[in-house]
Amino acid sequence: MDFSLPKELEELRQKVVEHVDREIMPLEADPANFDEHENIAEPVLEAAREKARAVGLWAPQMPVDRGGLGLNTVGMAVFYEAAGRSRFGPVIFNCAAPDDGNMILLDRVAREDQKDRWLQPIIDGTVRSSIVMTEPAPGSGSDPTMMLTRAERKGNDKWVVSGRKWFITGAEGAEHFILLARTSDDKRGALTTFLFHKGQPGWRILRRIPIMGPEEHGGHCEVEFDGLEIEDENRLMEVGEGMKSVQIRLGTARLTHCMRWLGMSKRAIEECLDYVRTRENFGLTLADHEGVQWMLADAAMDIEIGRLMTMRAAAKLDTGDQARKEVSMAKIWVSEILHKTIATAIQLNGARGYSKDLPLEWMYRYAPQAKLVDGASEVHKMVIARNLLADGMGFWSWE
Repeated sequence: MDFSLPKELEELRQKVVEHVDREIMPLEADPANFDEHENIAEPVLEAAREKARAVGLWAPQMPVDRGGLGLNTVGMAVFYEAAGRSRFGPVIFNCAAPDDGNMILLDRVAREDQKDRWLQPIIDGTVRSSIVMTEPAPGSGSDPTMMLTRAERKGNDKWVVSGRKWFITGAEGAEHFILLARTSDDKRGALTTFLFHKGQPGWRILRRIPIMGPEEHGGHCEVEFDGLEIEDENRLMEVGEGMKSVQIRLGTARLTHCMRWLGMSKRAIEECLDYVRTRENFGLTLADHEGVQWMLADAAMDIEIGRLMTMRAAAKLDTGDQARKEVSMAKIWVSEILHKTIATAIQLNGARGYSKDLPLEWMYRYAPQAKLVDGASEVHKMVIARNLLADGMGFWSWE
């Protein structure tokens, strides 16, 4: 059991670290580089993306022959964690949600002609994408089988979509969309996945939903479908394989969230280390106080546990296993410690941690969504419990 990185991967990791330090951290430090939704402004983003592409740090999860780096899931874990040190890092390297998960799904299951039309522009960074799944109650949330949005056949070569979705990440800025809709009332094979373009008639964005924290580009939107026609050639996978496409996408996407969040967790602790080493009270630096050392130790252990859980799940995914319990355990743990480590860093920085002088208040408002996106923590606990009940003591086997 070897926990070291191959030489090439370690060199790539260091290259990402250096690029984040040299090119991205200065952008993050200047408020003029933010848009009105607290993300990197578009003109700044485009220039930063060109620099990343020029030095070979672009689309790490995509095949080399389509312009990416061709990393497997373990390689992605290393790259994404380093990129996640900056809140701008993932989007600059083209490995931010939701494009990241959408690209992975399309690369794995789309036909070659579909990849040319729907995937390649996302890889190239010329368009953004969005996946359209979640619905207002009583529709689908964590349980996709409750989906109400329908796609009805029109002749032999078209589908007509009606329904409503909400909290659709990136919808306002996306051009390519992946839509999940009900095509049958059967208990199995009820859902099908489709591809459509923003310019097609028959759908509209009702509103951009205000949220607690900073937003991804394109926000989180409520959308309505009222007669959107989709050619059957733009169906993704077979009719009734919507749930399969969801699992293919979300299995890896949940883990790539963890990879990025680990980078942010490490950054949070980084933001307090110099301060506790130099700030004095009661005749000692903060770092000399036992209570502060305990807080730092807890944070360090929590992050390291998260890294090991994430890498374990990544390695298992690379064998072809769905790694459902491993992904769920990592998703719960890392989402929880993201919030915890940021809170620790704020506490150790005192008033300056609560101010906008540091990125910690931005992170603190961002962190709660980690326990909700791609399955709430409680749903993932159900997955883990079901595996334990099914496997018994074999749950802890070393495959």
